[in-house]
Parts: sequence; C-alpha cells; structure tokens
Amino acid sequence: MNRIHTAIAILLLSGAVALSGTPSIASAAKAGEVAKKLPAHCDRACLTNIMNDYVAALLAHDPSRVPLAPNVEFVENTKVMHPGEGLWKIADGPPTAFKIYIPDPVSEQVGFMCEMQADNKPIQAAFRLKIRHGEIVAAEHLWADSTPSEMKNLEKPRPAFLEKVPPSERNTRAEMLRIAPTYYTAVTSADSNNAPFADDCVRRENGMQTTGNPKPANPTSRQVLGSYGCGAQLKTHVMDYIKRIEPRRVMIADPEYGLVMGFSQFRHPMDEKTEKIVGVPGITSQNMNFKPFDNVAVHIFKVSGGKIHEIEALGHSQMPYDCPTGWENFPDHGR
Repeated sequence: MNRIHTAIAILLLSGAVALSGTPSIASAAKAGEVAKKLPAHCDRACLTNIMNDYVAALLAHDPSRVPLAPNVEFVENTKVMHPGEGLWKIADGPPTAFKIYIPDPVSEQVGFMCEMQADNKPIQAAFRLKIRHGEIVAAEHLWADSTPSEMKNLEKPRPAFLEKVPPSERNTRAEMLRIAPTYYTAVTSADSNNAPFADDCVRRENGMQTTGNPKPANPTSRQVLGSYGCGAQLKTHVMDYIKRIEPRRVMIADPEYGLVMGFSQFRHPMDEKTEKIVGVPGITSQNMNFKPFDNVAVHIFKVSGGKIHEIEALGHSQMPYDCPTGWENFPDHGR
C-alpha cells in the first residue's frame, strides 16, 4: 500500500484464482508460434496459459513473445501505453507462490493477481487480458509497491481462493457479476444490507487485513475497527470518506472457483476533515486531514451460496482526484 492509503488504513484500522495444479510461468515462444496454439475460442486452460506466457514475456521485456493484436489497447495504472512501456521495462522477478487466476471463457478474458518484482523491489500486481480470434486485444496492468510489514499476507493465497465451490453452492456467472458490484454500493452507502456479506467474510488490501482481526486488549483503541467483519465494519461509517466508486468494471467471473474480478476507482474528495464514527464504544470520531485523491483498485471476490466470503484487494492510491481510467477511448475493451 502506498503512503496515503497506508496512512488512512492505519488511522481506520490499525492505529486507529488460483487453480490447483495451475502450470508455472515459463518462457513463451515467439508470437507467431503462440498464435498458432490459440484456438478460435480460448477455454480455461488456454486463458491461464496465455496469462502465464504474457507475464513471462514481461519478464523477458519482449512483447513479440505473445500474440498481441496490431492495435492492442494497453492501460497501466490508468495511463494509456504501448507494449514495451511500463512494467514491460522494469519487471525483473517472477511471481511468487501468491498467484490467483480468474479465467472466464464466456468473455474470453482472464484476470491474474500476484506478488512479483519490478525495478528490484517487490510489488503486488494485477493483470487483465482480453482475447479475440487468438490475439490479445486488450491488456490492463494495476500494480503498487508492496509494504514490507504486510508481505506476510502475500506469501500465498488464502485457501478459499484455491478451492472449487461445491456444485450445490455455485452461483451462475450472471449471478456472480450481479453480486460482486454490490460491495461498492455497500461501501458508499455505509449499509451492509446492500451486499450479501457472509459471516466469515475477510478483506485484505495490499496485504493488510482490514477486517476480522483479533480484538485489541483495549476496547477503545482504534484497532477495534479492524476487528469488525466486512458488514459490521461498514455500519460504523468508517469508510464515509469514500464518496464515490466509479466506474465499476466487473466483467470477469469463474463460477467453478467462485471468483469475480472487478476494477474500480474510489473517489475521495476529503472535504470533511473529521469523520463521525457510529456504534463503537469510546470512539466517536477521527481526524481525516488528507488531500483529495483517487484510489485505483482491483478486487477479487470469493462468492459462493450467493454470498461474499473473501475479498482480496489491490489499490494504487497516489492518484489525482477524479483522474481518468485510461479506458475512456476504448469502451469496448475496457469492460
């Protein structure tokens, strides 16, 4: 988590898919050879393999190793770029054991979140690829420097992200794409009734666990806010500084593993420098003296039985307030 988001998280909470047997990332062949291997329609295995090939090409600093469409649309941390720029230049360490894949054959898209290295530093990164006719027509990167104190939670995915959902508990793809965005509405409304949170729901942000932590010895410590569950925490109005979450681009879902990936931008005008806290004994308010900013985020939701059980989030919050997404000129491939 970067400086602004870390500071807020500390105030609020602490001072205040991976598929089993997923192939490891290996060197890819040249673009022409890879294109021949891609079928007319990319299935689960195809999508996972092309993501592995893509990250291997990043590490080799060689876009020609994957079948990029001639007019591929590429956005990294809200900036429109060309293949060979951004992480293509500085990625220098392969993903660790923290890897979550979300293949979606229906949309021919695949999402991936990992811990890797760039410019000789650990980073948490998320990727989205969109495939059409055997070519990558859109690529999206979101990444942020990893915070050493939170890296213990980024050593490997939580077990739920690796487990298939029992058939009796699975939701359809359409249901999952409807359920996941309710999280954003619940956050901006401070009303957990707007999202189907499971009792065991736990959220992590850039490795920091922000819900479901052990209760502190001092019940009036601000750390108590981080001990609440996903739903109960929202009722305290601890996230009222988040005024808007837009756009909400939730378009990748894997019913087999119950995983949904969504990209969004959290808008923080920070007009109110003091925030009222509700229903927490001994804590009635907190100082929020920050400048306006955006947090560009990606969330992976674990959905089963119609409820949200786990949330793994990555945010890049050193962004100007109300900044563009980078996809304004590419509406078809930005979703």
